[in-house]
Amino acid sequence: MRHIFIKFYLVLIVFFAHQVGAQIIGNSLAPLIEEVSPAVVSIAVTGTVNVQNPLSNDPFFRRFMPPNQEREFESAGSGVIVDAGLGHIITNHHVIDNADEITITLIDNRTLSATVIGSDPGTDIAVLQVDPDNLTDLNLGDSSNVRVGDFVVAIGNPFGLQHTVTSGIVSALGRVGINPDGYEDFIQTDASINPGNSGGALIDLNGNLIGINSAILSQSGGNIGIGFAIPINLAKNIMDQIIESGSVRRGLLGVNIAEITEEIAESLSFASSEGALITAISPGSAAELAGLQIGDVVVEVNGEPISGPSELRNYIGMRRPDEMIEINVLRDGELLTFEATLGELSANTQTLPTETIDEIEPAFAGVELSIESISGQTNQYAIAIQAIDNNSFAFQRGLRQGDLITHVNRVRVQGFADLERILNNKPGSLVLQVLRDDRGLLLVLK
Repeated sequence: MRHIFIKFYLVLIVFFAHQVGAQIIGNSLAPLIEEVSPAVVSIAVTGTVNVQNPLSNDPFFRRFMPPNQEREFESAGSGVIVDAGLGHIITNHHVIDNADEITITLIDNRTLSATVIGSDPGTDIAVLQVDPDNLTDLNLGDSSNVRVGDFVVAIGNPFGLQHTVTSGIVSALGRVGINPDGYEDFIQTDASINPGNSGGALIDLNGNLIGINSAILSQSGGNIGIGFAIPINLAKNIMDQIIESGSVRRGLLGVNIAEITEEIAESLSFASSEGALITAISPGSAAELAGLQIGDVVVEVNGEPISGPSELRNYIGMRRPDEMIEINVLRDGELLTFEATLGELSANTQTLPTETIDEIEPAFAGVELSIESISGQTNQYAIAIQAIDNNSFAFQRGLRQGDLITHVNRVRVQGFADLERILNNKPGSLVLQVLRDDRGLLLVLK
């Protein structure tokens, strides 16, 4: 009797597996593709760029030729019509960068001249406009609802092959590090994406636009099943700002941040390596006015957890100036909440880098130390950098002659005995709180 029941359940499993497989394999995507394809366009770009003449590096030839020369180029990509009534098309910044002339080709082979409304290199988003005559647009989805494993379809013009359709799944979400200078939150997909797909559509099985195809990971330049799309929620945020004002305004917190390695977490007695460690604060910045301090670890902004420096940078970069945010930080083991009104990141503002920590010992090789009083503070002393070798590791990590070390691993140091006690415990890292020209810094030596 037991064997009969087992066979019965096996038959049911095979039957349902066959039915599910039939729904996936047997049904065609053709009706969906026929509906959405008119909204995906081919983009042809011509322009000029300045290129350096390699012979200009030679002192002899430099006298006879200009150091830079203009070179004409042609390139191709894809785009998506997002507003048929206004003729708005979204694509990648790198598709139309340095363009003198942009030509759009529709699925019915009509060609239209396009103008650039605005472009944002940070997120690689650009918005174009064409004559809104008999166009079809795509419905914008909600990329916050996308899950790993969802079926997706990519439509674009790889290698000049117009309206090529590939399918796959969402392989991962929240990918960063593809462009360290950009603001990233990529959807990763194994749907084939190749050169020319840039700016094209990534859609779900309901025909909603959930991403703008942007990049691939490949050693050969061809598809290996790792492609990246900009989530439509992020793209729409940028697109709306571009349409509204022709440019993108970004919020500025005004901090330098670093990753918390295991060694730093151990040295500072942190229970976790999650978060972004504040290593410097710009005078008069939103961070300073809010009450943030060097050594704080940002763990949450507006209820969104911050696992590392890149997440904080992305989050702040996608907020607008004058926007108020709530920041949760860890300070001396206590969770504190602050409110900050963001400043504005201008084109002339120096971007604050994400710092990583190298491994080297001894930390103070090539450094001469002395004891000095802290200006304006009675009976307060610090360890001063009397001299420092420019080739030393400490110099490479940011320590400079004249710096005053006030704390090491959060412990106040007023003399060599304090420093020796800390070093005798053989800490994994030395986290130095430094005064330089009355400004506080946090430097890390390994």
